[in-house]
Amino acid sequence: MTALQIPNITLNNGTSIPQLGSGVYLVAPGEAEGVVSSALEAGYRHIDTATIYENEAEVGRAIASSGIPRDELFVTTKLWNSDQTRAAEAFDESLDRLGLDRVDLYLIHWPQAMFGEALGAWKSLIEIAESGRASAIGVSNFEISDLQQLLDETGVVPAVNQIELHPLHQRRELVAFCAEHGIAIEAWGPLAQGKSDLFERPEILAAAAAHGKTPAQVVLRWHVQQDRIVFPKTTRRERMLENADIFDFALEADEMAAIDAYEAGTNLGPDPRTFDVR
Repeated sequence: MTALQIPNITLNNGTSIPQLGSGVYLVAPGEAEGVVSSALEAGYRHIDTATIYENEAEVGRAIASSGIPRDELFVTTKLWNSDQTRAAEAFDESLDRLGLDRVDLYLIHWPQAMFGEALGAWKSLIEIAESGRASAIGVSNFEISDLQQLLDETGVVPAVNQIELHPLHQRRELVAFCAEHGIAIEAWGPLAQGKSDLFERPEILAAAAAHGKTPAQVVLRWHVQQDRIVFPKTTRRERMLENADIFDFALEADEMAAIDAYEAGTNLGPDPRTFDVR
């Protein structure tokens, strides 16, 4: 199985992460192993899962059966909200389900400031990183105030912040804060989860026609030209290959600006400031 030619981004602790990955959020139980196997066969080497996805074991089986050397893979999983006070134990449980002795990136899944537990969880993640069992640590869905607390209290900067980000919800202030502090942005829902008219908008259609690409490829290119890491969700091999075919062209400045102009503050997922599911 030949790896796709996907660029790496260097995180703030020197860890290299492939800029395009395969995520298994909302992949039905019993399907994740096949989806990850297909992604690995297609040439993906970056897999993103989480405890709450309930498919870590399937991801682990696909990795084990792939025969791909561990050091050629980048595996991310996440600490669920109800586990923030027992992060060390939860991490061990994730490793057991994955069948791995380390992950490449471990994230706190949601900040849940209303419970006040994220800082303690972050301190546990720091210890996990120091043990060598997570090459890098970071957060997901954190707002500026959540990030500032971690920086003020520990001085340890998250390697990444994985957030909902797409042309309709660009999070510019948060992105600027992360850039200022060397925190890489991972975009989940980068294509607006198929819940918008993005792919019918004339500017995207024009760019797609000009470059011989699909509207989805144009949107993904808009992301990667801004040095973001992306996880476009799909269970279909042909779409996996299409999503990866975005590194042989570049959008012009006016094409980028046209997509920038779509900013509407439209989040399609939960609001991180109020999300309290545990």
